[in-house]
Amino acid sequence: MSMATTASTAVPMSLASVTLEVADPEAAHRFYTAFGVDTYVRLRASDGHSSGFRGFTLGLTVSGPASVDGFFGVAVDVGATVLKPAAKSLWGYGGVVRAPDGTIWKIATSAKKDTGPDTRAIDELVLLLGVADVKATRQFYVGKGLTVAKSFGGKYTEFAPGSSSPVKLALYKRGALAKDLGVPADGTGSHRIALGSTTDTFTDPDGFVWEAAAEARS
Repeated sequence: MSMATTASTAVPMSLASVTLEVADPEAAHRFYTAFGVDTYVRLRASDGHSSGFRGFTLGLTVSGPASVDGFFGVAVDVGATVLKPAAKSLWGYGGVVRAPDGTIWKIATSAKKDTGPDTRAIDELVLLLGVADVKATRQFYVGKGLTVAKSFGGKYTEFAPGSSSPVKLALYKRGALAKDLGVPADGTGSHRIALGSTTDTFTDPDGFVWEAAAEARS
């Protein structure tokens, strides 16, 4: 399958922030501070209901298995639920947990062997949206000004991160994403996430809400 790289002539837009909508912001803040990702996400009280799969995951990419185990262990110690225990696979080593607020996190590395200690360092944080039609949603975001860094047909798309964002945006088929996370694909209600845009406010084809950066409250 060929990989395509696409640029847009639209006004450049980037992902400026990720805001998780939670039932208890103080408890969520304690969890994410202990987990070590509090500088990457914002929190606010939820004004929407959801059930089942929320349609996205946040992924931590780290340097090696020891760091995967470090983040994984801390998350579980402070209240996360294990969806997939950390284990080796064809692509590397990783596991999946659900935070107490319901957000699913995947912690992974491409390395299969331990070559160093747990550094507690995050190489990359990726927001992966589960969408109905990867090609159509990719074109929607290209029209908004995002630049495609990697694209594998109708299966996966990764956008180039903007200079203002610590988080990379990517798209995956919703059913395939749920399967990878070890959860049923069904879900209703709010995604319980708001994305900060460096340009305008809009809702994408799969119901993910983007807010102008000034509106995305911490």
